[in-house]
Amino acid sequence: MQVIRVLLVDDQPMIRTGFRLILESEPDIDVVGEASDGDEAVAGTEALQPDIVLMDIRMPGTDGVEATRRIVRSGSPSRVVILTTFDLDGDVVDALRAGAGGFLVKDGPADSLVAAIRTVAGGDAMLSPRITHRLLDRFAHLGAPDEEPVPRRLDALTGRELDVLRALARGLSNAEIARELGVGETTVKTHIAHILDKYGLRDRVQAVILAYDSGLVVPRGGRPTA
Repeated sequence: MQVIRVLLVDDQPMIRTGFRLILESEPDIDVVGEASDGDEAVAGTEALQPDIVLMDIRMPGTDGVEATRRIVRSGSPSRVVILTTFDLDGDVVDALRAGAGGFLVKDGPADSLVAAIRTVAGGDAMLSPRITHRLLDRFAHLGAPDEEPVPRRLDALTGRELDVLRALARGLSNAEIARELGVGETTVKTHIAHILDKYGLRDRVQAVILAYDSGLVVPRGGRPTA
């Protein structure tokens, strides 16, 4: 059994203790260290090389967004999972854009925390359809194909790949995308793999951020910038 090594980052010791108790009750998870701010998180990641950095987004000094950015830019193989609340939407997007592998609601159930760590450690992204939809719906509307031109940055994508990317940005799961487009889930996975490969993206989280950054997802009241 491969053990997942976790670094806990939160400025509140009681929160770290609570997470440690939850995680260390699992046979395949080992908490290898703790940090109380972003600077300690970056140093701890370099020293301990954890598989997962469980990162609070709001901390005094260097926050979780900047710490995530520094960890990813260092080339560390460690994956960051952000802890947040829904009133921090803008910060969540910044963290995902910086390279976080996913995010969790801080007061969510313990089994969601454990599942997210296992998912991200396995190389996937923890960006559930429900949370993605709620997050993006707060600050963006999605331009339909006949309402907005395809941003130049996305010219490398086929029409069907664009359809899939729009669906990802709406927070749909692979099964939901397959039903909407009338194709199989394997076909959807293939299209997603092509999108990731064409733009050098790590996971579907980064694909959603691409949709937003390129102008496929339009800021509320704004126009595409691409």
